[in-house]
Amino acid sequence: MKSKLLLIVLGVLLISGPGFAQQKLILDLNAAREHALEHNKNMINTGYALDKAQLAVKEAIANGLPQVEGSVDYSNALGANISIRFQEDMPATEIAIKPTSNFYLTVNQLLFSGNYIVGVQIAKLSKELTRMSQQKTELEVLTNVTDAYYMVLISKETESIIGQNVENLQDLYQKTEMLVKAGVIEQTDLDQLFVQLKSLENTLSSAQRQTELAINLLRLQLGAGIDTEIELTETLDGLIEQADLENVLLGQFDLQKNVDFQLMEQQEMLSEKMINMQKSNALPMLAAFYRYTYKILKPDFDTSPKNIVGLQMNIPIFSSGLRSSKTRQAMIDLKTTQNNKSMLEDQLLTMDKQLRFNFNNAVEAFTNQKTNVEVSRRVYANLKLKYEQGLISGLDLINADNNYLRAESDYISAMMQVLNSRLQLEKLYGNIQ
Repeated sequence: MKSKLLLIVLGVLLISGPGFAQQKLILDLNAAREHALEHNKNMINTGYALDKAQLAVKEAIANGLPQVEGSVDYSNALGANISIRFQEDMPATEIAIKPTSNFYLTVNQLLFSGNYIVGVQIAKLSKELTRMSQQKTELEVLTNVTDAYYMVLISKETESIIGQNVENLQDLYQKTEMLVKAGVIEQTDLDQLFVQLKSLENTLSSAQRQTELAINLLRLQLGAGIDTEIELTETLDGLIEQADLENVLLGQFDLQKNVDFQLMEQQEMLSEKMINMQKSNALPMLAAFYRYTYKILKPDFDTSPKNIVGLQMNIPIFSSGLRSSKTRQAMIDLKTTQNNKSMLEDQLLTMDKQLRFNFNNAVEAFTNQKTNVEVSRRVYANLKLKYEQGLISGLDLINADNNYLRAESDYISAMMQVLNSRLQLEKLYGNIQ
């Protein structure tokens, strides 16, 4: 019994030790982005894909380098004889077939192949395509983690505003309760405040759950464990100040810097190489070989040489239109890619105009909401004072409180729209800052 108790105590000590301490991340926005680029699962997978593409290039090059093979054989005729008759009137001579065993060493070297040359080029283009895909994934990860960071700040700010409002209403409710007992304010006003207070408390609980959901989403984008504690050092006001709203639209959209357009250009080059690959199928292929044979078990009668050197050329002559059909299909694929490239260019230019329009609207809405929330705050403070003096009803104060909360909510939403619209522009331009 004592030994079991000792094991339980040791287990508790081990679990609570430093090796099991909860991880905590203290992050500003740049630190969050750097952490995501290193630990996000999608980024890790793109790293694997790039490593695989690099090995594919080595594989393509190795196909044209010397290939060495060795083999060993053994044969036994199971006592059979070879019968040789030199003249019709003479008896046949029986020669026993002895077991034989040989070791072969063969060296092959490709001298010329159109497929090999184009194949290496395609492998290198594929590697570059994978590298660009990694850049696209990196841009997506940066966008997602930034958006998740914003969402956590928005959720916390909303929760803070509602929480402060709940505290104010609780304080007001207590004062109103005393005024009701003193006969200055009717019970109905107190009841209305009670309903408003309970409604806000429910809203606060919902906001707290929303904050936890936003934090979990940020953990996912960061590649952090579900139990990782996260502390954000940025503020919404600070991010708005850093956004440099006045100069965001000064830059011009450059298609060549957009990662989707770069990928399409790379795909176009790859389609061109596929045409060359199909055309190269009509070219001859030349290879050289060397073969060394070592007789482990020699027969009595042996005429095969130990060393053989040779050349082999395969010349395509007639394929009944097979190669021509494949080449034309590759040409159609190229035209399709070029058409998709043109379509993507139109889409990106249209998106640039739309995102600029969205950003302008977001900034205007933010400016207006900033003014609205200041006015709503003053109105609420003024009506609250009048309510405490018995000059207005509780319903008027509740309406003012709702208007103030709505103004605060709209203001926070406007901040989010500004940050998101700026983020989408940066993503389009391929430069998230």
